[in-house]
This record gives sequence, structure tokens and C-alpha cells, in this order.
Amino acid sequence: MTESATEQVVMTPKGKTGTSTTIMIERKLIQKTNEKMHVAGGQHTGIIINKEAAVENGDAHTAAQLSLVFKVFLINAQTKKHTQESRTLRFWFRAPKNCQDNLCEENQAGVAQDFFRELVSPKEFPRDYVGFIKKIMKLMQHNYTEISKLEVELKILEEPVDVPTRPPKPGYHRIDLNNQLPCLYRSVSAEESILGNIKILTREKVLEIIESAYPNPVTIQDIAKENSWDEEEVAHHFSDLQSRQLVKAMDHGAFTRQQSQDTQVTIVKQMPTITSSKQPTIAIITAQYCEKLAVDAMIENKETFVRYTTVGPSSPTGDYSKSRFGESNVYTLGNIGAHRIVCTKLPTVGHTREAMTAAGNTTTRLLGTFQKVDYVFLVGVGGGVPHYTDYNKHVRLGDVVVSCPTRNKSIYLYCENAEVSDKGYQFEIKNYSPNNFCLQEISTQLKVSADQDSSPTPPWLTYLNKGLNILSSQKEPDFNPPNAETDKLYMSIGERDLIEVAHPVPQDGSVKRLEGCPRIHLAPVASGRQVVKDDRLRQQFAAQVGALAFDCEFDAVIESILGNCKDSFVCIRGISDYKDGTRRKEWQPYAALAASSVMKSIICGMEAPTNV
Repeated sequence: MTESATEQVVMTPKGKTGTSTTIMIERKLIQKTNEKMHVAGGQHTGIIINKEAAVENGDAHTAAQLSLVFKVFLINAQTKKHTQESRTLRFWFRAPKNCQDNLCEENQAGVAQDFFRELVSPKEFPRDYVGFIKKIMKLMQHNYTEISKLEVELKILEEPVDVPTRPPKPGYHRIDLNNQLPCLYRSVSAEESILGNIKILTREKVLEIIESAYPNPVTIQDIAKENSWDEEEVAHHFSDLQSRQLVKAMDHGAFTRQQSQDTQVTIVKQMPTITSSKQPTIAIITAQYCEKLAVDAMIENKETFVRYTTVGPSSPTGDYSKSRFGESNVYTLGNIGAHRIVCTKLPTVGHTREAMTAAGNTTTRLLGTFQKVDYVFLVGVGGGVPHYTDYNKHVRLGDVVVSCPTRNKSIYLYCENAEVSDKGYQFEIKNYSPNNFCLQEISTQLKVSADQDSSPTPPWLTYLNKGLNILSSQKEPDFNPPNAETDKLYMSIGERDLIEVAHPVPQDGSVKRLEGCPRIHLAPVASGRQVVKDDRLRQQFAAQVGALAFDCEFDAVIESILGNCKDSFVCIRGISDYKDGTRRKEWQPYAALAASSVMKSIICGMEAPTNV
């Protein structure tokens, strides 16, 4: 190639069938053109269209480094009928220089996602095929010089499709175009509804409040007042829940969640003395009611003690973390393998100072009551960090993230503040890590063993299935896995607009998923309300610290663990959504059970205690 050769963006047809079209767009050094090339001019100078299809060569078989799949609706201008088309973008990147491999891979994913967001921007989404391809070529030419080659596959889907009509259902955002309609959605936060910030009174919402407050009892008056609900309507829902044996009445007009095995629950004024041989050495902390049930299903020979504390007037916070019944405690003791266990549930978690203080106090009280505890497990649900382009790194609903260090010794990171400046994203971070990483080492051994092709059934799958059998009689919640079709993946493309994208598919060398078996991921867990509520901030923060899950702020709990000089702790999060674990209620029970089954696998991999 001579010095006169210049780099051009070249589009070449690659293949066409009755239902699909594939084209390649790549950078090439072109010395001179011929009659088989169309050379653009004017504002499109630097773009070349090949008129003949590409001839396969060795480079054509090089696997793409990343891929993204999304769908659009096609509207026939004459018949007005709709069909759905899948569009796949496969990326190849320029070879990086002086760059560590893992950082380069992250940069590639970020470039691909930014390219995709700009391509499908609702305000500038191309109206036809020509505009769509032209926009790809212009973005490659001017904005994304890191991309060396991009393959585009357009494939008509045969299944029938229903397109929503106006007015759209709440949470759906439709963009009308002449003949293309991208599958775009408008995100709705957990606090929003079509009535603004008003919380809609339902039986499910009342039960959710009761379960969140457990073991603290609540009253009809408190719930009605804090949520601006009619007291008679709240009382009606309480009566319905009582008839279903989900809620039971207590003294002083209070109610609490009724367990299906209430005969094992003992109400005490103070914890009875436990002999030295039965003192627990492992503490398990949960935050939601379904998490506590899931952990209890892993414990044998269990007995539960509930201690209620009565204090002054009801709390004005609405968190029910410190109501007129104070900070009550629930402790379930029993065995997992050779180990004595104690499991508790925090009265509530949340973003208020009262909730965080209550969580820290409950943890301190737990570790003060059971002073032989050496290991602490934080077990429950969380939000996964999806990897839109890499199958091996992608975290799906029902998977489990175990807090392990990646780039430093931190296994949990709390973002106190985040700012965007000319220099990029700036985060104020609190880092947490144990002094002893023995629990993380066992987790690594479990994952390595499970990822081997010849490995037997992972132990957590056995525990998961046993847990499902134990909890099958549980009236609510339902711990069975939801339909896999409900695991939808969305990407933020600006403002509050989302676009649905496909989950990444396995490439050569990928560790295939075992159907029906949660997959373990080892990475830090993160939290922080500012980054959780913003999709771009959350993705950027996760990429910077290597986190694969977010939860609902357990920094106060971890500070209590460290303050009580506990050297070994681990956070295990079953993935129930792609935020912080609080948004997808239907996945929470199963995700909690998946986390608990991994917890049991780790505990059974520990050495038996010697001080019994």
C-alpha cells in the first residue's frame, strides 16, 4: 500500500436471504477505486459503497469481539401491518497499544454501548434502512474511530407481534416513525405511579409493609397514617390477610407476619442461656422476609426466638424500623453441616438515617448476644450489573454474586457522592474488606469446580431443589423460578428512555449455563442511592470498581461487623433485578433461595469448628 492510500469507511454486502440481510462496514486503506465502488462526496466524503458482495476470506471467520441485538417494528406503508425485525450489531476493534487486557475489554464494551445509544437515540432514530446504515457509517467515520469493523444483520422475525396503540400503557414509551418503530420504553421509578407519588393501597402492599417491618409488629393506625390511606380500607386488608393465615394479631392492637411453622417460634423477653457447645459460630443477616425464609430452609434442627421491645409513641419516619414496639429481634438457631448457625432479619433497610441506624444496631445486638460468632454472611437479593456484550461476564436474574475482590482487597463499596465533570465521573467511595478471605477462597473453589466441563452437579443446585421442596407449603411468597421470558434486558439511551436488547449469546470458549442452575459470579458488591437511581452512573461506577451487583445500602451493617472485630464476612446476592434488588418482586423469593443455596455450599466447604 503506498503513502497515497487513505482510510475510508467501506460498506460491503455480505449475504442476503428471503428474510435476512447482512452487510459489513469496515475501515480500509484505499489507494484507488474502481467501477465496482460508489464513492460518496460532499458531506459524505470518506465513505465508499461496494456494489458487489464480499468474497469470504480468512478474516471473515474471525469471531466478533462484541455483539448487541435489539428489535424494531416495521410498518408497511401500504397495508399498515406490523412485523418485527431483529437487528444484530457485531463489533471488531482496533488493536490497543500499551493497555492491560482487562481494561481494554471494558473500554470496548463502553464504546459499543455508547455507539448503540447514539445510534438508537429516540430524537434521531433513522426512518428507513438507508438512513439506518448511513448513520452507522457516519458514526464510525467521525465519532467512534476505535471501531475497525462492524457487521450488521437484519432479520425478519416470523412470530406475530402486537404493537401497543395510543394511549400507551404506563411505563411504555412509543416513538412514531414512517416505517420503523424501535422497541423503546420509558422507565418508571419504584416511587412513581400514574397518580404521581401517591401509594396505591392494595393487599399486596399492606403485606409488603408488614413483612418489611418484621419482627417489629405494626398497627393499622400506623400504616394508614404513614401512607395517607383510609383506616377502614387498611383494616379490611388486614382482615383478609388474617383469614389467609398470613398475618396474626398481637397485644396492643398490633399485627405481625405469621409463619407457616409458627409452632417453632418462641416469644421471649430475653434470650435464654445457650450452652457453650450450642453457641453459634456463624451469623447470617437478612433484610427481607423472603430472604429469612430462604435461609431458614437451609438450616436443620432449627428453633426461632422473637424478642419484642416496647418503647414510646410510634415513629414518624414511615420506615417502621423503630415503631412503638422498638427494635424487636428474631433469632433462628440450628445447624448447617457441622456448624452452629444463628440467622436474623433486620427490621428494615432503606435510605433513611433511621433505617440505617436500626440496621447497625440490630447487627451490633446480634454479635453482642452471640459472642462466639467468627463468620458473618449477608445473604439476600440484589441488582445485577448486566454485560450487554459478553456472555461470560453477563449477570442474569437468578444468578448469584459472591462479594470477592477483583482489583484491590475491597469486597463491598459504598458510593457516598458522585459528580460529573470535564474529567469524567468522580466518585467518593467507602471501601470495605475482611481481614481474612477464607470465605472468598471457598467461593472461588466452588466456581472453578462448577465451570469445569466434567464437573458434577453443583452443590448449590441440590440445596436449591431441597429448599424448594421445603418451601412448597409456604402460602406466600412463591419461591419457584419465574418464567425465563420475564428476564428482560434494557439499556438506557438517554433521559428516561430505555431500549430492550437481547441477552448476549455464548461464543467459542464460553462456559455454558446449566439449565435451571444459578450461575456464580465473583466480584465486589456495591451500593449508594445516587448511583443506583441513575443508569449511566451505575454502569460507570460498576465498571470503575469491578462490581457485578448492587444492594440496598448495607454499609452500616458492615461497619458494625468490623466494629465488633469480626475478621471474616461475605455478601451473597441473588439477582432479582438490574437495579438494587428492590424493583422486581416476582424474582425476589427465587433469587433469595439461590443466594441461600450458595451460602450453604460455602458453609459446608468450611472446616468443622474445633471449639465444641
